[in-house]
Amino acid sequence: MESYSSVVALFLLLHCVFGNPFFSHDSEGRYVSVVLDQDSQTLVVKNDVTEDFVAVGFFKNSMNESGWSKLHVTTNGIYDDMLQAEAAGIAEGYLTADHISMTYQNTLNDYCVNEKDFCEKLEQFLDDNAKWSSEQILLKTNLMSSYWQQVALINKQLEGLLKGYLQTNTQPVLNLFNFRLLQLGGDLEDIEQVLGKKNLRKVYGSGSCSAFVKLFSNNADLVISQVTWSDYSTMLRIFKYYNFTLHDAQGNLIPGNKQSFSSYPGSLFSGDDFYILSSGLVTQETTIGNSNPDLWKYVKPTSLMEWVRNIVANRLASTASEWCYLFERYNSGTYNNQWMVLDYKLFEAGKPIKPDTFWVLEQLPGIVQMADMSVYLQDNGYWASYNIPYFPYIYNISGVSESLKMYGDWFDYNLNPRAQIFKRDHTKVSDMQSLFKLMRYNDFKNDPFGKCNCTPPYSAENAISSRNDLNPANGSYPFGALSHRKHGATDCKATNSQLAKTLSQFIVSGPTFDQQPPFQWSKTEWSRPLGHPDVFHFDPILLDWSKEDWIHL
Repeated sequence: MESYSSVVALFLLLHCVFGNPFFSHDSEGRYVSVVLDQDSQTLVVKNDVTEDFVAVGFFKNSMNESGWSKLHVTTNGIYDDMLQAEAAGIAEGYLTADHISMTYQNTLNDYCVNEKDFCEKLEQFLDDNAKWSSEQILLKTNLMSSYWQQVALINKQLEGLLKGYLQTNTQPVLNLFNFRLLQLGGDLEDIEQVLGKKNLRKVYGSGSCSAFVKLFSNNADLVISQVTWSDYSTMLRIFKYYNFTLHDAQGNLIPGNKQSFSSYPGSLFSGDDFYILSSGLVTQETTIGNSNPDLWKYVKPTSLMEWVRNIVANRLASTASEWCYLFERYNSGTYNNQWMVLDYKLFEAGKPIKPDTFWVLEQLPGIVQMADMSVYLQDNGYWASYNIPYFPYIYNISGVSESLKMYGDWFDYNLNPRAQIFKRDHTKVSDMQSLFKLMRYNDFKNDPFGKCNCTPPYSAENAISSRNDLNPANGSYPFGALSHRKHGATDCKATNSQLAKTLSQFIVSGPTFDQQPPFQWSKTEWSRPLGHPDVFHFDPILLDWSKEDWIHL
């Protein structure tokens, strides 16, 4: 018989996650437990919360109410880490199977149509990468490596995700290759160029995301925010909270055992990326990309994809600098981003920013550059990120300098439209409402920074939250990023020094409508993707994980 103390501890764990799990369930949400069958020693799913869970999950589809669904997965530390990781994947795959199916059909269903040769090369590349990764995990020198231990756990979690999905008999029937595609996200755009895909997804000049860090007057608070830019077909969203009792190679609980992040069905990482971690770190990025074909030779399967390194660093790092040094290892040269890492543990309201509080890292194939930018943040009062490299060496070798010669100031770090909007308006940010006003800003027809050498003479790309659907389809644009397309800002996330303590944040889903009409599928030439509401007209909400509630701003 279990000891009284262990039963109480288990109950309290569940109570912290779900309120009162044994006696009251959310009538609109769904719970499952993944348990270890004692006879077969296999993991099985129970449609309830049980005391002997290896992992327990909660999922609520709130797309029509808030533009977000919510997933919460917790694992039980009395079990082996590998078992926990697999069970966590099973719980997520089982609970979100319908959303995984819809996301795959919305974004990847036709990916290999007329691309047979490329997809064969892609599958071989990913197989070679998985084989190399498995070999590294088994090397004697890595058997006691916390880094490679986490890679093994990520692989096991992905395996569980596929198992959970398949157990529901959801259509279409997907395989490991399909689930690897769901993980790749931004990695895939770069692999396409390396392997010679005929129809590339990447649009010239197109960026992914605006990001911002703001130090309030007198250092009263420090806020961090990110706006995702993406194809609108990806707007079937899930906000996730992982509470995993995983350990490092020495048996210590990992610093980032709890993570809150915006994400997508079937994805084990954010992809946006925006994470609030139990280590006290908040990590986010915007894509800088690579336009230098000479660098693609550094992209090889003997590396770790960005999404894997991202998870490993989020789990193991205790400081901003440690996060950067963990992330740079085994650089794949894919999904090349500018990362911002903020350590709220070092921030004290009313006091100067301490060294190591804020780091910036930029990645290209074969190259990673990073620096402590805490002094910069203190001196300038803000940091803005908008898909252009900050470090001169990265800027020049990435090929952006060549784009500057061809198209002018739009590719200049200081003169880009978003750079100038952030510089002009950052002083207006003094609370969450004014922060959201800046991050959701798009007045492209009236703002002088919305202008371009286009017909008509402006573009909805030139804003903190882009709305390329508003650009006329018959317009004339110097390069693809400024044109009419099914692409733009699809959300906003933000937290501050107090909210981050409980991994909480304000969030909003869908394209901005502050100065523009709400996005509505039925008023466009595009078909509405599976699972999407017709109109994205949602207010910002506070996602407070300490209360498990949705509170309107």
